[in-house]
Amino acid sequence: MQLNRFRLKTLSTLVSLAFVAQSAWAVDPFTVRDIRIEGLQRVEPGTVFVSMPVRVGDTYDDDKGTAAIRALFGLGLFKDVRIEVNGDVLVVVVEERPTVATVEFVGTKEFDKDVLVKSLRDVGLADGRPFDKAQLDRAEQELKRQYINRSLYAAQVVTTVTPIERNRVNLTFTVTEGEPAKISEIHIVGNKVFNESTLRNLFDLDTGGWLSWYTKSNRYSRAKLNADIETLKSYYLTRGYLEFKVESTQVAILPNKTDIGITINVTEGERFVVSSVKLAGNYLGKDDEFKALVAIRPGQAFNADEVAKTTKAFTDYFGNFGYAFARVEAKPEIDRVNNRVALVLQANPSRRAYVRNINVAGNTRTRDVVVRREFRQLEASWYDGDKIRVSRDRVDRLGYFGDVGIETQEVPGSPDQVDLTISVTEKPTGSLSLGAGYSSGDGLGLSFGLKQDNAFGSGNSLGIQVNTSKINRVVVLNTTDPYFTADGVSRTFDVYHKTSSPYQDQDYYQLITSGGGVRFGVPFTEIDTVFFGAGLENTKIVPGTLLPTLYAAHIKEYGTSSLAVPFTVGWARDSRDSSMAPTNGRFQRANAEWSFAGDVKYLRTTYQYQQYVPLSKQYTAAFNAELGLGSAAGGKSYPVFKNFYGGGLGSVRGFEQGSLGPRDETDTVLGGTRKLNVNMEILTPFPGAGNDRTLRMYGFLDAGMVGGSGGVNANASNLRSSVGVGISWISPVGPLRLAFAKPIKKFDGDKIQTMQFQIGTSF
Repeated sequence: MQLNRFRLKTLSTLVSLAFVAQSAWAVDPFTVRDIRIEGLQRVEPGTVFVSMPVRVGDTYDDDKGTAAIRALFGLGLFKDVRIEVNGDVLVVVVEERPTVATVEFVGTKEFDKDVLVKSLRDVGLADGRPFDKAQLDRAEQELKRQYINRSLYAAQVVTTVTPIERNRVNLTFTVTEGEPAKISEIHIVGNKVFNESTLRNLFDLDTGGWLSWYTKSNRYSRAKLNADIETLKSYYLTRGYLEFKVESTQVAILPNKTDIGITINVTEGERFVVSSVKLAGNYLGKDDEFKALVAIRPGQAFNADEVAKTTKAFTDYFGNFGYAFARVEAKPEIDRVNNRVALVLQANPSRRAYVRNINVAGNTRTRDVVVRREFRQLEASWYDGDKIRVSRDRVDRLGYFGDVGIETQEVPGSPDQVDLTISVTEKPTGSLSLGAGYSSGDGLGLSFGLKQDNAFGSGNSLGIQVNTSKINRVVVLNTTDPYFTADGVSRTFDVYHKTSSPYQDQDYYQLITSGGGVRFGVPFTEIDTVFFGAGLENTKIVPGTLLPTLYAAHIKEYGTSSLAVPFTVGWARDSRDSSMAPTNGRFQRANAEWSFAGDVKYLRTTYQYQQYVPLSKQYTAAFNAELGLGSAAGGKSYPVFKNFYGGGLGSVRGFEQGSLGPRDETDTVLGGTRKLNVNMEILTPFPGAGNDRTLRMYGFLDAGMVGGSGGVNANASNLRSSVGVGISWISPVGPLRLAFAKPIKKFDGDKIQTMQFQIGTSF
């Protein structure tokens, strides 16, 4: 079709030129007195005059006529151009191409309209632009390419061109998407050392399962296949197979265009052992420091990951001294007789450079300053690879972006300068939760929560929490400014009002707590932050039916209303690779709350430790421990409303939330001054979800206790424990965890809850 259109267009042009030859070329040269243009509708006359090689006062001849016609056709604005001679006046007669008025899509379900509009704009077809049938062909091919990228090979595109007034056209692309092509088989040929099922389990692509509707892992994608092939190469290269090769890859699409077969042909080669590692080149006189960075182990099988880790460590270390263009190459000297390889690390630090500009790209909502203030690399300073890596990690840890990357560009004409561009991809940073429930004891309860971590793109967070339950009413407001000072000191305000009662009947006792506070966070290192703050808190106990003995004792000592002035100090260290779905790293947090003024005086401390260990690409081990201690101060009793509680998600699963610990004669849970939780988990891919880390299963073992009040000692004999399985999903509203637990150590009277559900926590 394109060839036929090209021939028609060529023929039309030749006819036009032949016509012009009769009307314009067969003239004797003359001096142009005036130039008139006829046929313009939307194009400005100035556009034509500027493009023509002939001006008033010039001598006109056949060559200039030919050049003028070519120049005007070259604008792409005209369907026909003629030049007529009327005495010493040139008359340029044009017929404009129609312009595109609107572009509409019918039958498109896989893509948003904006995505398709952008793709057509990239090939030159958009509202307000001249209409060209050749561009229409390119637009159809581009739409089909977009669908092929989504494995919709059967997609058909039919274009309708509707002329309207003022020489315009409406374009309608009618798409029949068809069914997506699915992978029906994957074969690996040539493997001898590892069986095919082991190698196929490395792939993100598969032949489908019962969760394929969610993971889309059986949808063919060239990019995903390339990534899987790289994973396959890495698997062999990290196990000594230095000469492993993927000889070819065949992707066969069946005539129905919905089934795909993939065959990968490999050559494994021999397994090689590293005999030695040598340094060569210029190491800035710091050879011993570079040798300490070598991760390659002589005597062990060749491991491409260790080689890559070593060369990266070398280039990063060069970067710490300003050598942004350092090159480190691992050259293998292969002994095929003994299957051994000697590695020579050749280094060329090149030249030292400093950073000229730091640019931010991709932030459509977040302000530049929110990203820039996380940077430790400064403009007009020497290039420092360590500071750049830290800067990238700090921006990533904000949690505002899905992807964060840094590119280094050389400055043309300035060999000692570079520009840095940090590219980010915005992601939703707000969460909204709504809930409702009814029980005979609690009545009808409505809950509402709103949290925005990057309010209005400012980097500040805002939060509100409301619960209208009859027995547990809560209103909490908080806001955090992470850069209250230019040095990165954060400030948080909290205001809250809470009312709790064992039953909704007005005759029963109530506990009413109102307060507020301010906290500051001071960063001491890139992963360490120290917090301190102060607040005011008033607690009122309203006497009534079933008032616990400890509450009555508190009223006798302090009265029904008591004021606390708590001062807080804390420390946190976070080296996890992700706050949402961590697979590696450690998190620690310690906090102390001390009230030495007001009516009640106490000291309350907590410590939490989390460790994540990657067992493989698919499996992760996680450990969590939390300890809480409370003690009285100032010669008075410890306030009962500052007790710790345990049980449920975040504590010992399988027991009702907050149900562990001492109880009084009315079976009211009193909590305690001592708390211990220990949780261990193994996280695995969800069956059918491939290697998708946003949806995983986990098995767990929990143990914990609450004691130290009500005559219950805090010792190991009071530990409760449980085992179970659960589902972890990084949902649009935050981490969602569903657990099915069975207590393995419990006591008479414990309240068991086999299934539990929670949003917002990792454990």
